[in-house]
Amino acid sequence: MGKYFGTDGFRGEANQVLTAQHAFRIGRFLGCYYTSSARPGKIVIGKDTRRSSYMFEYALAAGITASGGDVYLLHVTTTPSISYVVRTEDFDCGIMISASHNPFNDNGIKLIGGTGEKISGEMIDRMEEYLDRPNDDLPLATGESIGRTIDYVVGRNRYIGYLISLSTHSFKDLRIGLDVANGSSWEMARSIFNALGAKTHLINNEPNGFNINKDCGATHVAGLQKFVTDNKLDMGFAFDGDADRCIAVDEMGQIVNGDRIMYIFAKQMSQQGELPQNTIAATMMSNYGLMKSLERINCHVSVTDVGDRFVYERMTENGYTLGGEKTGHIILSKYATTGDGILTAVKLTEAMLDRKKQLSELSEGYEEYPQIQQNLRVFDKAAVLNDSKVLDEKEKLAAELGSEGRIILRKSGTEPVVRILVEARDKGACRGYIDRLTEVIDSEGYIDRNKEASSDGVF
Repeated sequence: MGKYFGTDGFRGEANQVLTAQHAFRIGRFLGCYYTSSARPGKIVIGKDTRRSSYMFEYALAAGITASGGDVYLLHVTTTPSISYVVRTEDFDCGIMISASHNPFNDNGIKLIGGTGEKISGEMIDRMEEYLDRPNDDLPLATGESIGRTIDYVVGRNRYIGYLISLSTHSFKDLRIGLDVANGSSWEMARSIFNALGAKTHLINNEPNGFNINKDCGATHVAGLQKFVTDNKLDMGFAFDGDADRCIAVDEMGQIVNGDRIMYIFAKQMSQQGELPQNTIAATMMSNYGLMKSLERINCHVSVTDVGDRFVYERMTENGYTLGGEKTGHIILSKYATTGDGILTAVKLTEAMLDRKKQLSELSEGYEEYPQIQQNLRVFDKAAVLNDSKVLDEKEKLAAELGSEGRIILRKSGTEPVVRILVEARDKGACRGYIDRLTEVIDSEGYIDRNKEASSDGVF
């Protein structure tokens, strides 16, 4: 990670951490980088429903066109749709303006390369070096070389058509609830499920610029659980602000998180011979029960660092076709290069129809270990992770857990926070292990008690 860009782009409070000037200069850099004497750079931009997304869209477009590049606007759309359009329609780069599951006052800029994957670290380094220059020394386009801005809603429509085409079943008579988080999927998700024949019921589908992710969507599923049971729906799907996550709810109102979804897909794909090496890629934050449950059906987990970027890298390195995160980023590499919430929902519905079972039955054989995570706001997260007393205590606790659980200590990529995660067969034991490690971190003087650490929405 660099000074500005983390594992999921440049993210922070709008006009405090991430400013319109940053967006303009990012546009300037990308316009110059992709524009040559032979042709202008070709860059597609999408955004979510936050109030500030419009400001950043115009700033990026101004920077790109001022550098000679052409901008194609998809307007309000999802992150996976940007990835799809970039890789299928010969764009140099894609930009998604979104802070994903964060509240409305935050925003972010995600960059996607020409193959539909997140942009390289080398290019990010060059961009950050330019952002830190006191003066903007890149050449400005003049005359006929100035770029243009083009409305490109057709690209979003092609993506919708692509997702519809992937289904081999009609969803006729299925009653499906969708929580679109007042975000970028608020129109798209319904149109896809309606086209497939489902009787679609929506909640949180009135975005106003301020209510994206507010007590709804993939990080706040309680509302969808109640909606599914109250209306006797067959299932429900919750997306986040940019719809690259999906959390499902079965017909009984039970949460089917990313780990359960991966288990369902892995079980089916293994039986169909579509799971190379019988292995999936998942982050260290996936439940220990996922690994144990997959072992019982002769499947395995290749564990990565946290972030769907690292999951996809592991998948491409080893030829895996399935990977993801507990939070609902699911990557099905046969169809996409990124996590795609709507795609996940479509394929999960298909799995139910293939096997003629209700969603609650698909995860039969999956055992989830009790899990507790504690977020601690600290003065120096790097120092915590390198403190010998802290590390000694962590190793001592890991030895006590043995093969029946695990303890993870890691730093947040976006906040001055360290996270302790413990899994064990007994939930009370989890709490005890966390308290013991927290006590050591506190005794070393690292905990900042002036502010409360935020939750990352782990289920």
